[in-house]
Amino acid sequence: QVKLVESGGGLVQPGGSLKLTCVASGHIFEIQNMAWYRRTAGEQRDLVGVIRGEVPSYADSVKGRFTISGDTAKNTVFLEINALKPEDTAIYYCHANVRSTTADNGRMYWGQGTQVTVSA
Repeated sequence: QVKLVESGGGLVQPGGSLKLTCVASGHIFEIQNMAWYRRTAGEQRDLVGVIRGEVPSYADSVKGRFTISGDTAKNTVFLEINALKPEDTAIYYCHANVRSTTADNGRMYWGQGTQVTVSA
């Protein structure tokens, strides 16, 4: 079993910055990729970006203000958000595809989410 735990959310003023952290733990042989999603009130969960190894890619809607990075040795991924806008208010979820054994093709795991609220 693998567990993902996000942290770093909170209340931020417009224009501010925030850094979210997601740590994967448990029975991990290989993390194939890690990703961040977000869900605004009443909306579906949308992809923010993915990191494979040290190479991130982003949804077009967040390019320029969002930065994903990782520490593979610590099974950790970060999401930095700059110039926060009220429309960035959402629950941010960590996602990972993880192989627990050499025979495992990989399974998807989700964190519990962390709330980010952008408001004056």
